[in-house]
Amino acid sequence: MRIVIAIGGNALLQHGEIASFSHMQTHVEQCAKALAPVCQVHEVVLVHGNGPQVGLLALQNHAYKTVPAYPLDCLVAESQGLIGYLLQLALANVLTRQTCVTLLTQVEVANDDPAFRTPTKPIGPFYTSAEKRALESEQPHWTFTQMNDEWRRVVASPAPKAIIEQSAISQALANKQLVITCGGGGIPVQRDASGKLSGIEAVIDKDASAALLARKLNADRLIILTDVDGVYQDYGLKSAHLLTTLSIDEANQLQLAQGSMAPKVEACVDFVTKTGKTAAIGNLNQISAILAGEKGTRINLNKALA
Repeated sequence: MRIVIAIGGNALLQHGEIASFSHMQTHVEQCAKALAPVCQVHEVVLVHGNGPQVGLLALQNHAYKTVPAYPLDCLVAESQGLIGYLLQLALANVLTRQTCVTLLTQVEVANDDPAFRTPTKPIGPFYTSAEKRALESEQPHWTFTQMNDEWRRVVASPAPKAIIEQSAISQALANKQLVITCGGGGIPVQRDASGKLSGIEAVIDKDASAALLARKLNADRLIILTDVDGVYQDYGLKSAHLLTTLSIDEANQLQLAQGSMAPKVEACVDFVTKTGKTAAIGNLNQISAILAGEKGTRINLNKALA
């Protein structure tokens, strides 16, 4: 079975942890061990998030005042290489019958996408109100959103239109490679009237890119892995409960947090609606059970397909 698996950036760095190399390396190694049983049996394509990591790069980027800050597309490329390398290294140490390759991947977006007017994609660490005010004075062009009692920087997250390296991904799969691609949603690029590509300031949602990739590759399943057990009704409240199966209509009626669970569900709905196949959301450490339909939240055209 061909499976596209999207791993959240927050699954590689837990809330409250500092964004250190040792923390990320530890979580990547745990991720590789969890994925290994599935990768040994199925044809797998991995997409990873980069929200915490690209946010750290942005902070480091602005700390050195002598050199103008590098644009976000370059920072996404850096995070693709960093996380892709660590995943590739960790997987090589746990897989016995398969090799993997990381592809630096560009994803085309529209330069007039409305997302550029309304930033929603959280990147970087969580800040207290005092830390947010200090950053606003240093970086007046940054936008922040409140998440519970904390704040986080948000940037534009335009919809992915096309994956530039699509043929290279297909060729790697044909050569029996486990492919790590579209990291951080892909390096955001735009195309002008002459067809020339150039980078653009944004961070594409990795779940949306994973859904597009899964469709283009004719994948049998899309699985989105995060640090919670699936989609919850009334998440954060005493009445919260896990939704194990959702139809498209039910998924579309949910009120979910933007920049968190909402884009995951939207990506699954997109994949299921356009392919008629099943998507799932769940905890990274339960990947085998999610694939077996025993854990997580499954999204189908209708519940009769569950």
